[in-house]
Amino acid sequence: MKTTRRAMIGGGVAAAALAPAAVSAVTTAPTPTGAGRALKVPPPARFTPDWASLTAGYSVPDWFRDAKFGIWAHWTAQCVPEAGDWYAREMYLPGSRAYNHHLQHYGHPADVGFMEIQNLWKAERWDPAWQLDLYKRAGARYFMALANHHDNLDTYVSRHHPWNTTRVGPRKDIIGTWAKLARERNLRFAVSNHSAHAWHWNQPAYGYDPEGPRAGQRYDAFTLTAAKGAGKWWQGLDPQQLYTGRHMPMPDGIRTVDEANAWHEATDRLWTEGVPAGTDFARNWLLRCQDLIQQHRPDMVYFDNFDLPLEQHGLEFAAWYYNQSMQWHGGRLEAVVTAKTTPPQRRMGIVDDVERGGKNYIERFPWQTDTCLGNWHYDADLYARDGYKSAATVIHTLCDVVSKNGNLMLSVPMRGDGTIDDKEERILEELAGWMGRFGQAIYGTRPWRLHGEGPTRGNAGLFSEDGPTSRYTAKDIRYVTRDGHLHALVLGWPEDNIVRLTLLGRDNPTLRGQVARVTLPGDATPLAFRRTGDALEVTLPAGARHPIGVALILSGQAVAV
Repeated sequence: MKTTRRAMIGGGVAAAALAPAAVSAVTTAPTPTGAGRALKVPPPARFTPDWASLTAGYSVPDWFRDAKFGIWAHWTAQCVPEAGDWYAREMYLPGSRAYNHHLQHYGHPADVGFMEIQNLWKAERWDPAWQLDLYKRAGARYFMALANHHDNLDTYVSRHHPWNTTRVGPRKDIIGTWAKLARERNLRFAVSNHSAHAWHWNQPAYGYDPEGPRAGQRYDAFTLTAAKGAGKWWQGLDPQQLYTGRHMPMPDGIRTVDEANAWHEATDRLWTEGVPAGTDFARNWLLRCQDLIQQHRPDMVYFDNFDLPLEQHGLEFAAWYYNQSMQWHGGRLEAVVTAKTTPPQRRMGIVDDVERGGKNYIERFPWQTDTCLGNWHYDADLYARDGYKSAATVIHTLCDVVSKNGNLMLSVPMRGDGTIDDKEERILEELAGWMGRFGQAIYGTRPWRLHGEGPTRGNAGLFSEDGPTSRYTAKDIRYVTRDGHLHALVLGWPEDNIVRLTLLGRDNPTLRGQVARVTLPGDATPLAFRRTGDALEVTLPAGARHPIGVALILSGQAVAV
């Protein structure tokens, strides 16, 4: 069966089973030791928009390497229906969950299109200060807000795109609000940009029902013009700018739902084929990106693209953004750009991102995985059936990723009104409890020579993550270093209160130094330990028990080399 990216993302937790091997293979290919150059190089006086310049002169800033854990508000009008991911596209696909939900709650897409849902997004209960306080308490050192999704609505005061949240829906500068409050809390600020896909992603809105009582009646995007907005809430706005125009609408003559779905799946190829670089859409996309950066000066830009978006336009943006960052910071380069499935030879020019997955080796260059407690857009069904990741799953993923030179970005789904639910809040408080006790062993660390030990291997490749429950146990250890110390991140609590680090046994040559002291983060009290032929055995105090696991700090001459 052919698997599209739409099917993978729509499958949520089950997406791992659908991930194509070809995509996974790209993201798990290690960067060769000889590729590129040293991790830290002085930036050029000015970057030029080509890979040779980016890969020769870029170094990932220390703030990103030290932060390790970020939280993401992946929040758009698609959260209003509370029916999961890709609603703005799939509500136009007859037979889909979103299409059926839309008929039941809003009407037929020929009468009520997604632009009407965008205007129903009011954010009336949004309390960003409270949320950011919670996210910081949960351990986040950077925060990312969504600047636009594939539905093509900008969430800031966009000078080059009138369809934005100051004129539609919330009537608020969402990015500006997040940015100000995040920086007040000393959180690094990031934005995610997904809009390069809108050119093809919105094309189902130009389609029609192939069968049934409304067969052949074109959906809203096909018929709406700026002139038809007179006297309506969208007066002065052109729906064709939002839906991007009829580039490849479903052709006449399709008669069954299967035929319609086959046509729309064919458009999914454009995820990798991209938009013709010479189009007005591509040029406008670059102007919108630069406008966003000029207004809010984010520390990081996440692109939801395989490699940089829109070919030369993506290169022009990256070079321009790096140059802007050096201008803002007195010649110091503080900017991060991420993209997915970055080829190994380009991972020294941008940060590679792995969506809902990981790597099975220590990556030479810093990278990031992004995942979500549930689906990317709020899904009431997941709430009802306790489908969220547990706090243990999040922490264990973080430990595994950090041990391999990566960061974790966690999305916390938001309702359309701007709130998170009680189950998400409880998970975040559990994260706060663990990170408050053991976060010292996470932040500012670097990989050791081996990333870990134990029977459980982390998953590798895009869409390869497990379900909401963690598979790790106290036998699974992940290692990182900091300030000459070796940190052992234990992914569970041993029943007999004794951690056994088998890589550090007398008969194992992995440890080159001698452990002289073992402590818990934030506690100078030494723990009892002994080194046998099989393992370094550390006795944990029963009073320190934590169901998620524990972090140990091992000190001694040459233990971190």
